[in-house]
Amino acid sequence: MSELIIKYDELTAEEFIYMWESVWGEGPSLEQTKLAMDNTLFRVSIFDGERIVAMARVIGDMGLCYYIKDVIVLPEYQGKGIGRKLIDELLEFINEHGVSDTQIFVELCAMPDKIPFYEKFGFSANEAQRLRIMYHVD
Repeated sequence: MSELIIKYDELTAEEFIYMWESVWGEGPSLEQTKLAMDNTLFRVSIFDGERIVAMARVIGDMGLCYYIKDVIVLPEYQGKGIGRKLIDELLEFINEHGVSDTQIFVELCAMPDKIPFYEKFGFSANEAQRLRIMYHVD
């Protein structure tokens, strides 16, 4: 592992799909992903040389809520503090862009085995249930 390089708002649709497929299986379409990248508030990616090894992004309304999405660290890079760096970068963005002296909802969805990681940052589960639908666009 060479020196890691952090990039801001440079994550491409192709890199995003590569990372998605590295851990979650078949990724979204290139067209969908380009739109998502264009409409993301903040993207952070981490590279080992020329190779992307981690990414995360924030979506939201810049006022009341921010949502952390798509936090991925390649398996062989996990346990090295890279995930922590991603979350620190996202929270720093929120702190710099949020309305001063207010409370802001920062939410995310995590698999059960990842919950202890996020609890280290102060995230906690509530009684709400996440509902979803994979809606097919005609």
